[in-house]
Amino acid sequence: MRPKLVVGNWKMHGSLSGNKNLLQGLVAGVGAIGEVSASVCVPFPYLAQAQQMLAATPISWGAQNLSEHAQGAYTGEVAAAMLLEFGCRHVIVGHSERRALYGETDAVVAAKFVAAKSAGLVPILCVGETLAQRESGQTAEVVAAQMVAVLDKAGVGAFAGAVVAYEPVWAIGTGKTASPEQAQEVHAAIRALVAGRDEVIAAGLQILYGGSVKAQNAGEIFVKPDIDGGLVGGASLVVDDFLAICQAASR
Repeated sequence: MRPKLVVGNWKMHGSLSGNKNLLQGLVAGVGAIGEVSASVCVPFPYLAQAQQMLAATPISWGAQNLSEHAQGAYTGEVAAAMLLEFGCRHVIVGHSERRALYGETDAVVAAKFVAAKSAGLVPILCVGETLAQRESGQTAEVVAAQMVAVLDKAGVGAFAGAVVAYEPVWAIGTGKTASPEQAQEVHAAIRALVAGRDEVIAAGLQILYGGSVKAQNAGEIFVKPDIDGGLVGGASLVVDDFLAICQAASR
């Protein structure tokens, strides 16, 4: 049975004082979440704070993006090696906002996945379709293309120890959520696609759901056989909500 993982994506939120209260609350409550791994992916300026406050706890931390380049004249970019110096375990790769707002192509996402994996970070590869793509019946095609771009670049072996997050773009920050059955269907398709290249790696691959996970709906989503936890946005900024989602994953 695959272990459950719940990752908080803070996006561009936070302050030193607010983060302190949030992280203190998570640390205080982490003992009640059961056999679930928890992680928070914070904005770059707060990595040092996360490292300081979480280093001696069961909660891991990571970043929301990285450069595909190891170093060089790339003003404003952050390399994998830099993230490692702050003790990061996870890094989100190819989030829908990065794809839509900043033009990250499948090729760029694949290169970032390789950079993260090569450095020893755990990439959380985000894939998912827009509302228009879902309504036109393209969900399977779109998600498969996003996965194949990385599989072809990195090789299926790179998915051992990596994480995939299915995030239906139409359900992020909109209050809408894919039904547990809709989510399970896509998760199963992702696992089957990887299994076509390596059944053992596919069987162990953690696939998270990332479409407006809340304390109220987490339980019915996480019981599905191919859903191994969640990539949580807004609810990860509220101590009680994030802990409740972690607890739902432990049942």
